[in-house]
Amino acid sequence: MDAKLLLPFPSAPAALHPAAAAAAPKTLFLGASLPLHPRTPPPFPLRLRPRPAVVVAQAAVKRRKEVPFDNVIQRDKKLKLVLKLRNILVTQPDRVMSLRDLGRFRRDLGLTRKRRLIALLKKFPGVFEVVEEGVYSLKFRLTPAAERLYLDELQLKNESEGLAVTKLRKLLMMSLEKRILIEKIAHLKHDLGLPPEFRDTICLRYPQYFRIVRMDRGPGLELTHWDPELAVSAAELAEEENRARAAEERNLIIDRPLKFNRVKLPKGLKLTRGEARRIAQFNEMPYISPYADFSHLRSGSAEKEKHACGVVHEILSLTVEKRTLVDHLTHFREEFRFSQSLRGMIIRHPDMFYVSFKGDRDSVFLREAYKDSQLVEKNKLVLLKEKMRALVAVPRFPRRGGAWTSEEAVGANGAAQLSNERSDEEYDDDEGLSDMEDLISELSGGKSDADYQWGDGWFGENDDAPPDFADDDSSPQEVKVTMKNADGSANGKAAVPVFPDGRPRERW
Repeated sequence: MDAKLLLPFPSAPAALHPAAAAAAPKTLFLGASLPLHPRTPPPFPLRLRPRPAVVVAQAAVKRRKEVPFDNVIQRDKKLKLVLKLRNILVTQPDRVMSLRDLGRFRRDLGLTRKRRLIALLKKFPGVFEVVEEGVYSLKFRLTPAAERLYLDELQLKNESEGLAVTKLRKLLMMSLEKRILIEKIAHLKHDLGLPPEFRDTICLRYPQYFRIVRMDRGPGLELTHWDPELAVSAAELAEEENRARAAEERNLIIDRPLKFNRVKLPKGLKLTRGEARRIAQFNEMPYISPYADFSHLRSGSAEKEKHACGVVHEILSLTVEKRTLVDHLTHFREEFRFSQSLRGMIIRHPDMFYVSFKGDRDSVFLREAYKDSQLVEKNKLVLLKEKMRALVAVPRFPRRGGAWTSEEAVGANGAAQLSNERSDEEYDDDEGLSDMEDLISELSGGKSDADYQWGDGWFGENDDAPPDFADDDSSPQEVKVTMKNADGSANGKAAVPVFPDGRPRERW
């Protein structure tokens, strides 16, 4: 047997001894003989992937439905339809239009199916009156009260031309290049209280402030004079007032405990700790004026979102009713460098804005300007709109003992009484009536097209057929008419025809 196998342990290797390790040669590098050539570029260019931009992650805030704001949209459904009809009517000579011509504007009115226009107009006796001129010729016009409100609105807009010019200047001062397409400004003309033809009026009357330039997609309005006194936002003015009020309270009250900075959230909105902390951190960021230069702000950063919120806040503060459509704001995405998800950005800040999903399109409200479905500060245009809403609410057949006329509706207390007749809960019940077609179905009693008999004022009718003045869409029913005296007895000489419910029947 080999002697090495008999040893209990083999001898230690030579590398463990220091002297042997020092004398042992080092291992050679096997790649030393390989030729090293400089790196040559590839024959074709490589497609490098762009580095993703750093985006500040924003925690989503769950949107909660708030009935007071939704009621503002719900109660203006009928008023919106009436204003569309009035805008079409005032373009006609003497503001008189035939029902046949009105049928050509069914797309502008949002009518996708044939409807009886005469029955629709009679639903608003305080605004429109249908008259017969000639043989089988039906026309409609504004009532005297509605005519007076329309003329007052035109006069008020002409008198407030200086305020409209200031709003246009502030809107241009907030833009990146100080110029905006006129067709984009036209989306906000009603919300800002601008005259209908603002391009041919105020844009040309004030060359010291504006000038019309040619842009790639049409004519645009450019700012010619920068006024530093106008470059003060409504949020900055409100902050100065709060500081002055706090200073007065500090001087009046002694040894008052310090106030903690609290985030004003809508009532009932439940947020997680992370969401509340994010809103608090966002409010603690330094304020960025909407009139400051924002070309250096990186898209997706917290600073850019702070600036975008300031721009939306300032635009809403310039509007008449402190609200507008979200789609109107998206038209200015290039001018103000808004993000693609503008609606999501607005929803992320429930302490400043509220987005309502009522109606055909979403609306955004300035939260601080409303209190229980009512504006805190109402200008003259809002008061005129409330009077118009009172005329729309005038019933065709008033209840016994509570007759309303057009003159009473536009009175001092008429608008308030008519607005209080329907509570907020009643407006909230109409969940499915959001578009114009559903509204007309509601006014028509929910009847379908098969229940209608054509030939009473709609386009394309037969000229030989006489017009039908029936109010209801169903077949006429027999109505029992009795003769009563003024004192209520059935016998007498001075008999007056009345309906079964006691309403007097007019004589022919």
